[in-house]
Amino acid sequence: MTGAPGSEDQSPVPGSPPLGRRAVLSWCFYDWANSSYPTVIVTFVFAAYFTTTLSPDPETGTAQWGSALALSGLGVALLAPALGALADQAGPRKPWIGGFTLIAVACAMGLWWIEPDPAYALIALVLVAIGNGAFEFGQVFYNAMLPDLAARGRLGRISGWAWGLGYAGGLACLTLALVLFVLEEHALIPLDRAAAEHVRITGPLVGLWFLVFALPLFLFTPDAVARRAVSPGALMAGLRSLWATLRALPKQGAVGRFLLARMIYTDGLNTLFAFGGVYAAGTFGMTFQEILVFGILLNVAAGLGAAVFSWVDDWIGAKRTIVISLIGLIVAGGAILAVESRTAFTVLGCVIGVFLGPAQSASRSMMARLAPTESRTQLFGLYALSGKATAFVGPALVGWITFLAGSQRAGMATIPVFFLVGLILLLPLRDPKD
Repeated sequence: MTGAPGSEDQSPVPGSPPLGRRAVLSWCFYDWANSSYPTVIVTFVFAAYFTTTLSPDPETGTAQWGSALALSGLGVALLAPALGALADQAGPRKPWIGGFTLIAVACAMGLWWIEPDPAYALIALVLVAIGNGAFEFGQVFYNAMLPDLAARGRLGRISGWAWGLGYAGGLACLTLALVLFVLEEHALIPLDRAAAEHVRITGPLVGLWFLVFALPLFLFTPDAVARRAVSPGALMAGLRSLWATLRALPKQGAVGRFLLARMIYTDGLNTLFAFGGVYAAGTFGMTFQEILVFGILLNVAAGLGAAVFSWVDDWIGAKRTIVISLIGLIVAGGAILAVESRTAFTVLGCVIGVFLGPAQSASRSMMARLAPTESRTQLFGLYALSGKATAFVGPALVGWITFLAGSQRAGMATIPVFFLVGLILLLPLRDPKD
């Protein structure tokens, strides 16, 4: 792509005619649907429930939670590129999205049966790990649909709008959980708090939310045309194509360097998501109600950041947008480790939120601009790999440093380092907009 920052290339991605508004909005709404899972279960409510109720102490619970998410991420890292290559051979992506959506929904529903007893800790970790893996696999095929939606000069906006909708969806689901079940004296549907029903019910709530709001994608967004049936022959062809892509990566400097940089800074992002609620509960002693309120504020800030920076992405380019976001995360992330008051923690958490959305949405739009049409899903599989290949490192570091040092602050201090290393790797890369 050519053009100075501020110019806009309106030519469509090769082989990808722009779609109608309803189709694009329906694609964006899948972010609204699936963001309930990482927001309510992985980051805030169920993570805090596990570490404070199902584990012997917050430090041990942090280590166990981190290990489960690390194993889930490792599974995604190993399988996503191969599944993406297979999907490129077959064509359609929605059947894959549908299958993984149903698995994530079933795992979320199953959390209702996790009673406040350490005997349920293992099954809780298994359900969360499988559900998180299904969520991540679904993202591979969902993200690969982005370049088919619009012209290159609008991909940043569409990715940013979808990410903003995702944060709004997480916010709405958190708010609904708070109003319906969690408020101590004014919950609209009072449940047995001694049995933690007001927390456990958030699993089925997320499952139902995910299922219902994912439907527009399947009803109104066109899919790629089927090219061949999924078969052993298609699998072998996909694996050969994947191997050829991997061999060519060193020669494709922009794609390879971007995936390497993203591998590092996304590890920091994923770790931050995984331990945000845990840190709030363990270090600042926040209750479930306070964590939900904090999560709502964080999602408002992140949604606004994703929406505003979506225009910045198309204006100055995805790479520059990511650089700005990483610098903001480093500064605010370092500051939040030093504060002692809940008020300062909440304010800095919202500042972090402003930069979370654009760091993710601009990464997706940059991959969409870099990926050739014929290998798009497998490259988004590698994109998922770049976000998961070292996914065990961040949670493991936070978990074990927290355990060994006896301090959550010490463990969380590793996260800004991932942002810094990713930034250093990204800086020499030429923006595909230039």
